[in-house]
Amino acid sequence: MLTMVDDGPAVVVCGTCRLTAAAREDADGVRGGARLLAELRAVQAADPRYAGIAVQTMPCLFACTEHVVVHLRAPGKVGYVLGRFAADAAAARAILDYAVHHAASDEGKVAYRDWPQGVKGHFIVRVPPAGMVVTDG
Repeated sequence: MLTMVDDGPAVVVCGTCRLTAAAREDADGVRGGARLLAELRAVQAADPRYAGIAVQTMPCLFACTEHVVVHLRAPGKVGYVLGRFAADAAAARAILDYAVHHAASDEGKVAYRDWPQGVKGHFIVRVPPAGMVVTDG
């Protein structure tokens, strides 16, 4: 059930996520998570700034009250679950831009001024790294 992947900075996509709150999939039968995964990989391939961020997928992140959900993570850093994205290139670019800032941060905290507009309002939860908790705001 568990598969080893690169332990570096990553965006983990819920590959089975709904397309929207109201629709499970698009007219071609493709779910939102699968569409976002394809967009993330295309945006990443077109821009070398994103080379240090792995794009990974897994079936269901169990955030099923939301749609098009991702988990941003990096070793020893606070991670974040974000969702309610449109499964398009603009969302993919915003997610990867945030992931670059996250990877460059000391503990996973990115200054609000550095947040891409496309991630604002999409945060669902923050996840402490193994063996740690956050003690400040």
